[in-house]
Amino acid sequence: MKRLLLPVAGLAVLAWSAAGRAGEAYPSVQLLSTGKTVTGEDIVYPTTGPAKVTSLIVTIAPGAETVLHHHPAPMFAYILDGEVTVDYGAAGKRIYRQGEALMEAIAVPHKGINTGTVPVRILAVSMGADGTANVAVDK
Repeated sequence: MKRLLLPVAGLAVLAWSAAGRAGEAYPSVQLLSTGKTVTGEDIVYPTTGPAKVTSLIVTIAPGAETVLHHHPAPMFAYILDGEVTVDYGAAGKRIYRQGEALMEAIAVPHKGINTGTVPVRILAVSMGADGTANVAVDK
């Protein structure tokens, strides 16, 4: 039994040491971990076709606002620069600032408003599928 414990203990030390070196070589910071959107909806992925991930950087000029819209596919957003106020209608307004991450509302119509003095830049990653729009305009 002693002969078995020594090799197992040695492997555990090596694994722990390797994990420590990996963390030093490329440290990571968790931005977001959730199963819900900012308005409390469950995140559900579309099943209209093969999975399709689309990423883009959205820029909103100072004083500008987006059209009223919703996201049929889940969308992760990370505020790269500036600050944006998002109006979710009856679900209220929220302000997102540089360095914040969120899972945007899916079925709740909303619009983003840049009330600041610098452009807002948002990394938007839609996790959709062929046959499902990433954004749909509401009236």
